[in-house]
Amino acid sequence: MTKITWSLLLATLLALGLQVASAHAQWVRTCVSANGNDANTCHCTQPCRTFQRAHDQTLADGEVTVLDPGGYGPLTITKSISIVNDGVGEASIQVSGGGTGIIVNAPNGGGYVNLRGITIQGVGFGGGTGLLFNTGFSLTMTNCVVRNHTDKGIWLRPTADSHFLVKNTLVADNGGRAGIFVDTQNAASVAAEFDHVELYNNTEGLELNSGVGVSNTAIVKATVTDSVAANNLGTGTLAGGFRVTSVSPFLPAYLTIIRSVSAFNGVGLISSGDGAPHLYIGQSTVTRNATTFQGNNMISFGDNYSRGDGDGDPPLTKTSPR
Repeated sequence: MTKITWSLLLATLLALGLQVASAHAQWVRTCVSANGNDANTCHCTQPCRTFQRAHDQTLADGEVTVLDPGGYGPLTITKSISIVNDGVGEASIQVSGGGTGIIVNAPNGGGYVNLRGITIQGVGFGGGTGLLFNTGFSLTMTNCVVRNHTDKGIWLRPTADSHFLVKNTLVADNGGRAGIFVDTQNAASVAAEFDHVELYNNTEGLELNSGVGVSNTAIVKATVTDSVAANNLGTGTLAGGFRVTSVSPFLPAYLTIIRSVSAFNGVGLISSGDGAPHLYIGQSTVTRNATTFQGNNMISFGDNYSRGDGDGDPPLTKTSPR
C-alpha cells in the first residue's frame, strides 16, 4: 500500500512539474545565436537558431536579442515584440525565390514592433520583398539595411490606423515600385517619420500613396528629415526621389521634407492629386535630377537649393503652390 501511495504521489508531482514547465514555455526575453539550436528553449542560456523560433517562444511585448553574427531566417511577426541587435555584427535575413524577409501581422490597435540592427538582404535568384507590414499599431526600424530585393524594400500597407518610424536605415538596390512604399488600404490613417534614411539605386526612393479608400476622414501624413534619395532611376512615372500621391476626396496624403537631398534621380520631387498642396519642402537640396519637379501641389518654405537639373532649374524658393 505504501509503495502504491508513493508511486501515485511521485506521478502527481511529475505531472505538476510538467504543467509548470509548460506554463513557462515562453519567455519575456529570448536569444538567437549562430551556434544556437531551435530544439532549445530559446532562453538566453539556451539560444535558438532562427528568429521565427525565438519569436514563437517570446511573450507578447517581449524581446529577442541577437548574441552574435549570423543569418537567422525569414520571420512572420504576430505580436508586440522587439528584435534587437545592438552591435554584435551582422544579423541578417536572406530572401530569395520571391519570398518576403519579414511579414508583420501584429494586432491592430495594440501591436508594437521594434526592429534594430537587422539586415534584410535579397540574394541570388530573386529577393522578393524585404519587409511587408499588413497589420499592427506601430513599426519602428532603426540601424537597419534593406537591399537588393526584386520587389519593394519596405512595403507599408496598413489596414487600420498605424504609426511608422524608420531611422538611420539604408534602403538600396531594390527593383520594385519603390525602396519604401506606403500604400494605405481602406480607411487607415497613417503617421510616418523617416529620419536619416538613405534611399539609393531603387526604382523609386520613397513613395507615399493614399490609395483609394472609403472615407475622407483618414489622413496620411509623413515627414522626411536629414535623408537622401539618390540615383533612383525607374522608368515612366516611377523615377522619383520622393513622391506623394493623394487620391481626392479619399485619404488625402501629405509629405513634408526638411534638410534632405534629392539628387541624380529621374525626377527629384513628385506631387500629384487634387486639392490643396500635398508636398512641403524646406532647407533641402534638389540637384542633378533629369527633372526637378512634377505635379502642381507643392509649397516651398523658400530656403531650398536647386542646381543642375535637366529641366532648367525651376526655383524651389517660392512660398506659394507651384
